[in-house]
Amino acid sequence: MKTCLVVDDSSVIRKVARRILEGLDFQITEAEDGEKALDICKRGLPDAVLLDWNMPIMDGYEFLRNLRIMPGGDRPKVVFCTTENDVAHIARALHAGANEYIMKPFDKDIVTAKFHEVGLI
Repeated sequence: MKTCLVVDDSSVIRKVARRILEGLDFQITEAEDGEKALDICKRGLPDAVLLDWNMPIMDGYEFLRNLRIMPGGDRPKVVFCTTENDVAHIARALHAGANEYIMKPFDKDIVTAKFHEVGLI
């Protein structure tokens, strides 16, 4: 079973994402900020990360930059899931190593399509 780390400061978003991803046969781990997510990744890298941008302590961009320099940190597929929809944010995320980008609000069809595009399903 593939693993996905859902990183978002909103418990509601994490719950919705968990329900969608478990329906796609992913085992889910959750973190409410980038710092906690990085700690989880240090213990074991997931196959995928569904990542919010705006969070306290460490934002998604900073988490992604730190993930990508970890040993093996280039392997997880990272899909940003955020309200930040301007071209500059998207370009910055992709340049930092994101594999895809989803706009909030999202649904099962959008998540399924993006995870399919990056080869996770």
